[in-house]
Amino acid sequence: MATLRRLQEAPRHLLVCEKSNFGHDKSRHKHLVETHYHNYRVSFLIPECGLLSKELKSLVMDIGPYYSVKNLPLHELITHEFINTFVKKGSFSALTYNTSIDEDNTVALLPNDKDTYEETGLQGRPSRYSGRKSMKFVISIDLMDLSLNLDSKKYRRISWSFKEKKPLKFDFLLAWHPTGTEESTMMSYFSKYQIQEHQPKVALSTVRELQCPVLRSSGLAGEPEEACSALEFFDWLGAVFCSADLNNEPYNFISTYCCPQPSAVVAQAFLCTITGFILPEKIHVLLEQLCHYFDEPKLAPWVTLTVQGFADSPVAWREKEHGFHKGGEHLYNFVVFNNQDYWLQMAVGANDDCPP
Repeated sequence: MATLRRLQEAPRHLLVCEKSNFGHDKSRHKHLVETHYHNYRVSFLIPECGLLSKELKSLVMDIGPYYSVKNLPLHELITHEFINTFVKKGSFSALTYNTSIDEDNTVALLPNDKDTYEETGLQGRPSRYSGRKSMKFVISIDLMDLSLNLDSKKYRRISWSFKEKKPLKFDFLLAWHPTGTEESTMMSYFSKYQIQEHQPKVALSTVRELQCPVLRSSGLAGEPEEACSALEFFDWLGAVFCSADLNNEPYNFISTYCCPQPSAVVAQAFLCTITGFILPEKIHVLLEQLCHYFDEPKLAPWVTLTVQGFADSPVAWREKEHGFHKGGEHLYNFVVFNNQDYWLQMAVGANDDCPP
């Protein structure tokens, strides 16, 4: 009975909200974007906008590419050539797909991070979310550390394990952001495998007569009859992205949700959604461009940028372990105000640490 009650309970979710200004020295917006590695969807909403600027549209259409490769042996990601070609010359991300984080072996390659917290070789540690009897383990390997001595005993042991003792193969999503001027050689490097180049899918739409909450950048908690709270806004934004009705009509049996008050109706709002395997570097450039949206006077009091991570990624932010449980969500949202203040909202599900 206790197990049945737990299954019927709503899963635990956590939302963290904070406010700052992009001009502040201690603003951590860049660090937060750069350490949320595996992103599959980026959306932004601009009230009182019917047409994107040339600069913003060009950036949206040039957000890719990324790659998929089938049956890639895991040892290929620790070879001398791979480390010298990609790891040392840019920010490389890889993530297994068609795998379930709570059921299958799952692999992720994280971009270079000077704060890597652990390098365990092949000695796994029990997952925090494996229950009383540890059936799930986490193995973390620092490729930058290995690259310092590719003839070491440690490197040989890891290479032997991946190549001979346990020759695992996976379907991967791959993306690379070179730090120099070199062209990506992804297609040619993995040419002996089934590799395919992809461009993210971009969906552009205009929402007419949209009822929007009234916000004040200085108050996350909102003010009665004056401004809505960050939590109310977060719920409203999710409803907009789902194309839910916001009028709470009595005949609507699908959604009884309505826009929080106070609110104002905008004639039109521009909604853009980008879906793929999207690098943090690209998202940071997009965020900067949205900040510059207010360089010239605009009717919009704010714009939003929402980023959702892969549900079956082994990590959320940095090396923080992530599990699926009942949802697998980990996402963040920026509300950018016309005075360069911003709200940052970070949400995770049941099997995650508190966002950074």
